Amino acid sequence: MIWITFALAKSLKMKNYFFLAVITIFIAAACNQADTKSATKGSDSSTTTSENTANALADSASYTSIEWVDSIHQELGKIKEGEVPEITWRFKNTGDKPLVVINAAGTCGCTVAEKPEQPVAPGETGVIKAKFSSEGRVGPNNKQVVVTTNTKGNTTTALGFTVTVEKQ
Repeated sequence: MIWITFALAKSLKMKNYFFLAVITIFIAAACNQADTKSATKGSDSSTTTSENTANALADSASYTSIEWVDSIHQELGKIKEGEVPEITWRFKNTGDKPLVVINAAGTCGCTVAEKPEQPVAPGETGVIKAKFSSEGRVGPNNKQVVVTTNTKGNTTTALGFTVTVEKQ
């Protein structure tokens, strides 16, 4: 902004410096006000929650440990096409800091994952859930849900399941 002011000032006479400086101040003030409004507008609880979860991953001092109570790979057997089984993986926070599940996402559109929205306290258990849409998925299927947490060593875990979908 200031470099534009100086560039314009070179092309104008000295008496216009004051006028140009005033315009620059008004433009800068307007830009700052717009930035403040957009920052305030986006500061709802979901933004705060997503910022907190992102901060949990960035702050290694808040890392904890996790134990998967259930196997990280599950065999669902055979289902009929069109069925939507729900798969669950239980975990325990074995550390001394709150465990934050930052993200849980299926690796394709047929698998939709759910994660705990609140941190899991030390010693407590939590659940990752996923639903698999078998429509159009006849045959063997090997799917994954990738979970990101604030855990020591490795912050991501691939949870998996296999299922054979039979034609209806």
